[in-house]
This record gives sequence, C-alpha cells and structure tokens, in this order.
Amino acid sequence: MGAHSARSGNLRTLIAVGAAVAALVAGCSSSSSGSKPAAVNSADQPKNPTLVITANDIAGGKNSNEANWIQKTLIPDFVKAEAAKGITAHVTFRPNGVDDNAYKSKLALDLQSGTGDDVFSLDGIWVGEFADAGYVKPLNQVAGAQVDSWDGWSQITQAVQALGEYQGKRFGVPNGTDARVIFFNKKLFAQAGLPADWQPTSWQDLYDAAAKLKTLPGVTPVQWDGGVPMGEATTMQGFLPLLSGAGGSLWANGKWMKAGTAFTSALGFYQKIYGGGYGDPVLQEDAKGRDKSFTEFAANKIGIYAESDYMWRSVLNPTGGTAPMADRDTDVGYALIPSQTPSSGVKGQGFVSYSGGSDWSINPKTKYPQAAWDFLAFLNSKTETESRISGAPLLTARTDVNQQVLGNDPMLKFATDKVLPITAFRPSQAAYNDVSSLVQKAVADVVGGKSPEQAAAAYEKALEGLVGADSIAAGS
Repeated sequence: MGAHSARSGNLRTLIAVGAAVAALVAGCSSSSSGSKPAAVNSADQPKNPTLVITANDIAGGKNSNEANWIQKTLIPDFVKAEAAKGITAHVTFRPNGVDDNAYKSKLALDLQSGTGDDVFSLDGIWVGEFADAGYVKPLNQVAGAQVDSWDGWSQITQAVQALGEYQGKRFGVPNGTDARVIFFNKKLFAQAGLPADWQPTSWQDLYDAAAKLKTLPGVTPVQWDGGVPMGEATTMQGFLPLLSGAGGSLWANGKWMKAGTAFTSALGFYQKIYGGGYGDPVLQEDAKGRDKSFTEFAANKIGIYAESDYMWRSVLNPTGGTAPMADRDTDVGYALIPSQTPSSGVKGQGFVSYSGGSDWSINPKTKYPQAAWDFLAFLNSKTETESRISGAPLLTARTDVNQQVLGNDPMLKFATDKVLPITAFRPSQAAYNDVSSLVQKAVADVVGGKSPEQAAAAYEKALEGLVGADSIAAGS
C-alpha cells in the first residue's frame, strides 16, 4: 500500500480491541493449531485439501474488483489446475471490507488464537510485527524447499522481494507495489528555460531548477509533502527518499537510528525549499493540502512534484483521474529522485526511491502446507497476475508482467525498469507509525521556520521517549 492508503496502528493495541472487531468480520477457518511441519513432501499431502483464504476485499465494497476476481476467476482456475494434477481442492474466500486497522486486528487475533485462515493478504509494513509475534514464519519453514526453487522469484527484483522479507527471510510473496519519482510540468519548464528531458543528479540541480521556476508569475516551483496534515505522504513521498539520498535510514541492524547527519540534511532540504520561497508552506498546513496541490499541478501552477505513480495513473489520468490533466501524456515529465550528491545515497546509489505494497502469506498452522503454497504460487504466477489486473495500468511485483502490460505506458514502464530495481521499503516494525508521526512533526517544524538542527534534536528526544534509549543507535 502506498502513502495514500489508510495507516495501520500498533499490533498490540489492535489486538487489545480485536475481540470487538472480530464480530464485524467473523467467519470459520480450515486451519489447525498443530505445529508447523518439519518438511513438506508433496506425495504425503492429502489429495482433497480444503483451504480458506482471506483479504481485505469485498464484492461491492472495498477492493471490489479484486474480490470478484478471486471468487470468479482465481479460485476456479486454481481448482481446475489442481484437478489436472489429480487433486480435488476446495477453496473458500472469506471477504472483508473494513478499515485497514480492523482487518489487521482481526487477522492478528485469528492467528494468535490458532484459527487463522490458510492464506491471507498482508500489508508489507506489517511483516516484521507479525513475524516477531510468531503469527507468520518463513515460507520455506512452512512449505519446504520448493518455496526457494519457485521460478517466480526470478521475475521479482531483489528490491521488491524485500517487501515480504524480514531479517533476511521470506515471509510472503509480494503481489503489488508502487514507485516514487519526481513529476514536472514540461510547459512550465519550457517557459523557465529548463529541458524537457530534465533529470537532476543532485539536490543542487533541484534547487537550481526551482530558482528558474520561481521567475514565473503565479507558479509554485516545488511541491514536496512536508506538513503534519499531509500525514504519511510527508514521510513516504517526502522525507524518506531524502533521508535515503543522504545515505541514511530510520531503522538499521535492529535499531532505530538517531537523527544523524543524513537526517539533518534531509530536513535541510525542506529548509531550502520552503525557507527559500520555492514551496508553499501554507499548503502544507492545510487539511486538504495534498488534494489542493494535485489540482494546482494539473492547472499548471506547480512546476516540480515528488509523488508515487499513483499521481500519474489515478490523479492526473485524463480518463477518470481525480484531477484529470488532458495533456498529461505530452506535458508531464518524470525523473528519478537524485541523491544529495552523486552516489551519496544508501548503498552508494545516485538515485533513490521508496515503495509500498502488499504480500500474500501462509498461516504456519495450516493443515495443508503443500496446497497453501500451490495456491500462493498460482496466485502470483504470470498468467494469474495478468488476469488480476486485466490490462489496467498497475505496477505488479512481476517484471515480466510489468514489461508486457505497461509497455504502452511510458511512465509506468519507467517505474518498473528504472525505479523498482533501486527502491526501498519502510521498516516493518510495530513502532513505525508512531515514528513516522515524529518525522512529520520534525518536517513541519522546519517548514514552519525552525532550524533542521532544532527539529532533529526534538525528534531524537521524542524517539527515545517512544522506543527507549536501548532501541536506538547512532545514525549516519
């Protein structure tokens, strides 16, 4: 899930109220409370397995298209494929159509009690929490060595595989993601004497372009999400790519990072943009600022905009977008997000990005690990992935599908070819949402006029109060 989706709360808090939530989406399960198998031998598996799968999808409601596809296409296709192997599979889909927090709580409560469904959808940002709680286990521990030999892994880049990984182990198969880039208005760029094929290689290049755009009357040079009202968009679209571009991260080696040089440098970017008059600080404080900024970009009033591909396919889309831009395909450019200086990013990268997305995982206590893995592999096969998106311009986890389906959309092809191989993902830790709120406050302080050093010091103090000094290490 990207930054435009609902935010998820702390797992312990959600489980505490899980009993109440469970009443909303109660149902039965085929899973057993027995211990995980030491190994999986397909010859020993039942020829008539019964599986229950679940996701936060429901026909006529949330994620209706996917719910309909699961029930009307995926399950019949899987049952037919299994029958060809001499296996009579019985698969039931248990739909949900609730707030993400409610779904997360119900899922955790079921897995905790041993009544969870066999296969389930899991937001990538929850993987670490669920793993630490023992609700999910590495897929190869549940379904054996066949997991690691699955041919589908070769079509999912190492960067995207990280969406379903925790501490170097695979807990889920990613099935969808997104990518953050810089969009720019080619009309305004031409007026400012900037190239149509603009690709900044440093933050200074961004500042220089912003300075030229500032000469245009009625134009805001840069929109870089930076206020508390922007919520997770401030962290995901704005701050994290900057932190990564300065060589830093929020979490590394099992610890939260102090507000080191990279953290302060990322805040310094905001000081340059908003303190220098290149961005609109009032917009960052508006409860509807993000939607307003979308509208302003579509109206040729913003020159540079850092966002995910969501902006291209769902906001500016000339057909059905929330802020449709008739000339999007010709007048909107896109570029990689540069590191602070060439090669100063994490892993020595010159360009960086962040992504969100979801995984499908297996209940460690399923009675049918072979059938559960067969279903998971089938679900994420090339054929079924193509079937799921039905030609829609969506980034999937599979490179082969993206190259085939997105070939006619140059922006999304750019995202899959250039961005996904270098992307990163948010820490899948229980405290992440609260840490993200502290980041948003630090950014908002700088946008509001405080120095990066002041904001970084306040963040570090609040972080220690949140997670404890023992959980924090020196940052880069």
